This record gives sequence, C-alpha cells and structure tokens, in this order.
Amino acid sequence: MKLEPYIRVHFLEQRLTLRQGRKVVFETPVSLAKKGPGEQRGSECTPRGWHQIRAKIGAGCPVNTVFRGRRPTGEIYTPKLGWAYPERDWILTRILWLSGLEPGKNRFGKVDTMGRYIYIHGAPDEVAMGIPGSHGCIRIHNGPLLELFERVKPGMRIFIG
Repeated sequence: MKLEPYIRVHFLEQRLTLRQGRKVVFETPVSLAKKGPGEQRGSECTPRGWHQIRAKIGAGCPVNTVFRGRRPTGEIYTPKLGWAYPERDWILTRILWLSGLEPGKNRFGKVDTMGRYIYIHGAPDEVAMGIPGSHGCIRIHNGPLLELFERVKPGMRIFIG
C-alpha cells in the first residue's frame, strides 16, 4: 500500500516537511505567525489542524513576482522595493492557498482558513526563516518554495501543529 504524501508544518521548529509515509522527502525552515497559533478571523495567527491545498497560484511567473489578492501586480520584488515599502507584507513567487478540513476548528464561519486567505507563499531572501514573523501565513524562501510547488498538487493534505 502506497501512502499519500502530505505536508507537516511544525510550530515549535518553524519547519515544513513533505512526507511520504514516515519518510521526509523535503524539508525547509519557514516563518509562521508572529502572534502564534490561532484560528479566529482577524487574529493574524496561523491556523492549526488538518488542511488541504485548495489552489496553486503563480505557475510560470518569474521568481520574486509580487502578488496582491492572489494576482500578480506587475512588480518584481527587489530589496530596493522592499526598503521603499517597509510596511508591505510581501507575497512572492508562488502561492499555495490552504483550506481547512475540520468544521468548527479551521473550516466555516469565523475560523475558515480559506476565507482568512492563509497561504504558503514566497518571501524575500532577507526575511528570516526559523522564527515567527508572518501575519498568519506560512512564509518560505523562494528557492525551496519553487521546489515544493512542483512536488505538490491541489487536494494534498497539510497538518499544521
């Protein structure tokens, strides 16, 4: 019996692993919410529990493409652009849009992960990984994100905890 691959996101380690059964086939540091775990809309926390990839966005876009509202803005991120707009939360290169699988915990109502627009997304190289810093999403550097993006498909399960 072949076990389906899945993603595991670890809060304490600030790490993402892609697993095939018990075997880790890919791993990278990430940055989860600065405000910690939580499911409430508006909390800026990273939701816990079982999720799935609802959509893969950005295939074919250049590295460092800037996204707003899941659409490319036409900008390509550079450190100079980052310095010009220090208040922006940069969503770069690719987006894996997540959807909760646990009604009442991370799906439907005020705890709906998809409705909160929670993603795994690219971040500038100068953004630290391995420490909390996001507004709820799972940030990852662009190189590892491109590799992960090619290995996953919509419907793949993700456990965040």
